[in-house]
Amino acid sequence: MVTTLYLIRHGETEGSETKRYKGSIDVPMSEKGIEQIRKTSAFISAEVRKHKGSEVTSELPNFQASKLTAVYCSPLSRALNSAEIIAESNGLKPIVIEALKERSFGIWEGMTFTEIKEKYPPEFETWAGNPLRYSPIDGESTLEVRDRAVKAVDNLLSNHNSEHIAIVAHGGVNRIILCHIMGIPLENIFRIEQDFAAVNIIEFWEKYPVVKLINGVCIG
Repeated sequence: MVTTLYLIRHGETEGSETKRYKGSIDVPMSEKGIEQIRKTSAFISAEVRKHKGSEVTSELPNFQASKLTAVYCSPLSRALNSAEIIAESNGLKPIVIEALKERSFGIWEGMTFTEIKEKYPPEFETWAGNPLRYSPIDGESTLEVRDRAVKAVDNLLSNHNSEHIAIVAHGGVNRIILCHIMGIPLENIFRIEQDFAAVNIIEFWEKYPVVKLINGVCIG
């Protein structure tokens, strides 16, 4: 049997037109973001029904067998509120996993790329030279985020054999998870796009995972 993971980025946030390193700042979703996630939720429901609609077990009636088993999310409200929308359509409540939280950029949070470069030039150069290991003051490195996020996802998957589950997290965290799943060196993290409300679908077979969709965005 196959375990299917729907890995989702939260919907658009307020003020997202200005690209700032929000990180662990609890920025709420915008009205547009809420609508984006509703469309993503409908798409996921259709995908689950397509794959599980014919599954009927002695334990589950058909209408339950065609739904997600669990929805997990980051504690930040933009991810939690996205997860609530997805979970509701499946008769679930999201389960918060602290390790899925977006990377903390410490003293850089709330700043733009240009502002960081101008205000912290030596630190910026160090970061540019070693982007995976460098940690801003009071923040985290990409490797530190990888260690916590990957461990959490592996644990969740081990608890949901042959089920369909959803994880709602963030752009940076999702890229890290996808690199891990596909066996891609983390240096290539920014070769993977993660738009607002994007869904990634990964099937975990006995021998290896198969990525069915990356950065799928519902339009219209």
